[in-house]
Amino acid sequence: MKRYLPFIIIVLALIAAIAIFVTMFRGGTGSGDSSAGLVNSNQSAQLFGRNSAPNQASPGQSSPGSDGLTKPNVKVSSPVIVEEYGDYQCPPCGLLYPELKQIEHEYGNQVQIVFHHFPLTRMHKNALTAAHAAEAARNQDKFWEMHDRLYRNQKEWVDLDDPRPLFISYARQLNLKLPQFTSDMDSNQVDQRISADIQRGTAAGVTGTPTVFIDSHMLRYEATTPEGLRKGINAMLLRRATP
Repeated sequence: MKRYLPFIIIVLALIAAIAIFVTMFRGGTGSGDSSAGLVNSNQSAQLFGRNSAPNQASPGQSSPGSDGLTKPNVKVSSPVIVEEYGDYQCPPCGLLYPELKQIEHEYGNQVQIVFHHFPLTRMHKNALTAAHAAEAARNQDKFWEMHDRLYRNQKEWVDLDDPRPLFISYARQLNLKLPQFTSDMDSNQVDQRISADIQRGTAAGVTGTPTVFIDSHMLRYEATTPEGLRKGINAMLLRRATP
């Protein structure tokens, strides 16, 4: 037995060295610390859910700060896409509207805001008519202008029995061709575009409004806050940062 003792000691030492190496390797390639660039794994789960959390940025990219709110100083080849499924009569959507406008102002060409219709017709009697007004304005290249008026003036029309005259007055303020606008509000083309948004949202798991996707990752409803939106956008900016 004594003859084999040196060999046994060498084998045990090799096994210990391999175990130490494996431990260090796993520690270096795991979730890492926040200085790597993104919110940590727990924060990602709180924003997007564990199954759709963004990948971690590579070391060396700028950090968005310990709270994830400071806009990272990075260049991106294409903007982060922020998609909202919204209902013009939905009060929380009305509260989210100015925040998204502020984000658009803050981030400039780093972010692109996209709106999809998801009118909750069983709850909001005028939501579908408002969506038709926005799409009718799109036919004259004034979608966002009508979109803004619908949200800014939400309290004016939510309780009306017939909001169409008010929406026509918005179209007049935007210098739209009124005969075309009123005809388009009732058109099958407009109806199909809204229905396509609803079908797309339903297939993506949308069940209420507002629902926000950041680069196709659904933001948790409880994270759809000014803080959560910025953390999610910053995470995606770092993910797609160019050298």
